[in-house]
Amino acid sequence: MRFPAALAAAALALCTSSIVSAAPAQSPGLNTASAAHRAIYTLTLSSSRGGDVVAATGTMGYEVIDACDGWAVRQRLSMDLTNTDGQDVKMVSDYATWEAKDGLKFRFHMKQTTDTAVTSQTDGDAKLERAGGPGEAHYTVPEDATKPLPPGTLFPMAHTSAILAGAQSGKKFLALPLFDGTDDSGAEDSSVVVLDWKKPEANAFPLLSNLPSTRVRLAFFDRNSKSEVPTYQVGMRYWENGVADNLQMDFGDFVMNAKLTELTPLPHKC
Repeated sequence: MRFPAALAAAALALCTSSIVSAAPAQSPGLNTASAAHRAIYTLTLSSSRGGDVVAATGTMGYEVIDACDGWAVRQRLSMDLTNTDGQDVKMVSDYATWEAKDGLKFRFHMKQTTDTAVTSQTDGDAKLERAGGPGEAHYTVPEDATKPLPPGTLFPMAHTSAILAGAQSGKKFLALPLFDGTDDSGAEDSSVVVLDWKKPEANAFPLLSNLPSTRVRLAFFDRNSKSEVPTYQVGMRYWENGVADNLQMDFGDFVMNAKLTELTPLPHKC
């Protein structure tokens, strides 16, 4: 099972023409003026496709901190699953990153556990030669390794900014390599379908009431595989500040809904 990388980790460049990374609030893309926030989500089982999972609940916490020259992001996803044999399994994903605001440097830590056993862990850093250019990722865990990143690779916050910029400018489809450090396979291919661009409307959370939003569908693909089946899919509504709600997280055998239940703006650290 592959857990989602990060909610804000959605950034596709506008094909090969341009890349938006942490754009100023007045420019298309991520509204950095109110991007820093802490969000809590409640997870419920939406559907099961005949696999082992017959019941599932969970929570997800997501935090973005404006750390002067970069964005510090932390996501913790916890799910309690029940299989067809009636056994309960607890799966936890803990993901933390730092990303430079120019989109060129990235540090990551990812740890996944099933009950008390560590099933996957990655640590390391990555860099790009220039915006839109190639780069490399250096892993220290699970083993010391360096992997090339193809031209146009984006890191998660730049990825989010590009989706929002594309939606605002009327794009319907975006595709580009993404590196988020959630596994040791290097960059992956990702595609985004943009379904709409809504003007601001009343919301239960005041932080979102004055912001436009977009409904998107993201799919992630292994670059080293010829399979046309995505490794993970997620649909959500994104607001201009990067906050997401009404998620549908498709793990293959089952789908989880994630509903935003708490949202707190965070002060700038600078």
